[in-house]
Amino acid sequence: MDTRRRTVLAAGAAGAAALVAGCGDGGGGEDPATRPPAPKEDGGTPSPADEELTSTGEIPVGGGRVFADRKVVVTQPEAGDFKAFSAVCTHQGCTVANVSDGTINCLCHSSKFQIDDGSVASGPATKPLPAQPITVSGDSIRVD
Repeated sequence: MDTRRRTVLAAGAAGAAALVAGCGDGGGGEDPATRPPAPKEDGGTPSPADEELTSTGEIPVGGGRVFADRKVVVTQPEAGDFKAFSAVCTHQGCTVANVSDGTINCLCHSSKFQIDDGSVASGPATKPLPAQPITVSGDSIRVD
């Protein structure tokens, strides 16, 4: 076996050992990233809906805000009237980028949707953004 081949094999063995070591828990117990969520006080399991998405003060009147990580956009067409829609553009599945000038805007292909009902303001999208149920309680907005 030549030197180059031994070096490659040794490096491969070291990499495999590191991979196996990284998969174990190191004897320290359960991996917190894979642990199921702790039960709620009422005995149920928490869900993303149990967490506040945003506060009402963060959503401008006549505008909105995109929560790309949750794939939802929240708007406030009129003072105190909050709406939520899927942030996934119905044209080709891009996440919408922003809310401005009364529309929810997808920058991939320039589709625009109305902030009050998610309907198409301009294409190429031909279908509205689906509504998402939300709960507004005090100044807290939660996705149902």
